[in-house]
Amino acid sequence: MAISTLSKFTVPLANDQSSASQGLLMPKLQYRFRAILENFGVSTPRSELTKQVMDITRPQLSFDTVTLDVYNSKVYVAGKHTWEAITINLRDDVNNSVSKLVGEQIQKQFDFFEQSSAASGIDYKFTGRIEMLDGGNGSSAPNVLETWELYGAYIENVNYNSLAYNVSEPATITLQVRYDNAIQTPTGTGIGTAVARTIGTLSTGG
Repeated sequence: MAISTLSKFTVPLANDQSSASQGLLMPKLQYRFRAILENFGVSTPRSELTKQVMDITRPQLSFDTVTLDVYNSKVYVAGKHTWEAITINLRDDVNNSVSKLVGEQIQKQFDFFEQSSAASGIDYKFTGRIEMLDGGNGSSAPNVLETWELYGAYIENVNYNSLAYNVSEPATITLQVRYDNAIQTPTGTGIGTAVARTIGTLSTGG
């Protein structure tokens, strides 16, 4: 049975009659996620990486600013965009599954024993997926609420971090992953949504 008073636990919206019974929408929770790296390293299964992820950052996007100096003012328009590198923190397991996969991926980018570089980006770049889940597990399979797909990814920086006698924490490996493009799926729910392109001639907006 609906409890009418709880439907008012939200911000009232002007001129919106549905807001009176809308209630507060359930948020996505930070700890309900999984990260999958495809074509990462050489060994299989790569699911060991997914199981050892401690935390990961979602994509961050910025646009360069193009400044147009005019008579008494300045006008700003968006220039080229940049996808910032994401950070992945991994637990380093006793079977060396994580460190082996990370090492294989780095060797694909550059062979440190032979001092030989990969011929092209397609030889080492991988695809990453960050899936936000609804909390299901076991017989109640989780539903994927949102997926970020990262294309043309490679390891930009790897840190095997420190060891210390005075802590009781797992050893970790931190990856900075750079990528060429990111799309939210299912397509139509965020970045990657088809939006009609308009053609104008003015640098200012209405």
